[in-house]
Amino acid sequence: MPHSSDSSDSSSFSQSPPPSKQDSSDDMRKVQRREKNRIAAQKSRLRQTQKADTLHLESEDLERQNAALRREIKQLTEEMKHFTSMLSSHEPLCSILTSPPPPPEVIFATHSFHQPHISSPRFQH
Repeated sequence: MPHSSDSSDSSSFSQSPPPSKQDSSDDMRKVQRREKNRIAAQKSRLRQTQKADTLHLESEDLERQNAALRREIKQLTEEMKHFTSMLSSHEPLCSILTSPPPPPEVIFATHSFHQPHISSPRFQH
C-alpha cells in the first residue's frame, strides 16, 4: 500500500516563527562578543607567556651574575689571606712599625697653615 503524503503530516511538527530582526542582531552581538573575548583571552595568554619567558631569562642572568660575584668573592678572599700572611711575616722585621711615631710638630713643621689677615675697607667702620 503506497504511502501518500498529505498536509496533515507536516502540521504535526511544531514550526517556530521566522527569526525576527531583533533576534538575529542579538545573535550577531553574541557572536561578536565571543570572538572579541576569544581574541582578548588569546592576547592575555600570549602576554603571560612572554612575561614568564622574560622572568626566566632575567633569572638566568641573575644566576650568572651571582656565580660571577661568588667567584670574585672567593678570589678576593684568597688575595686577602695572601696579603694578611705577607703582612704578618713583615711586621716583625718592619722598622717603621717598631719605632715610635714622630711628634706632631715635626709632621706639620713643613706646612704653613697660617694665612695673613686680609682687611677690607668694606668691613671697617
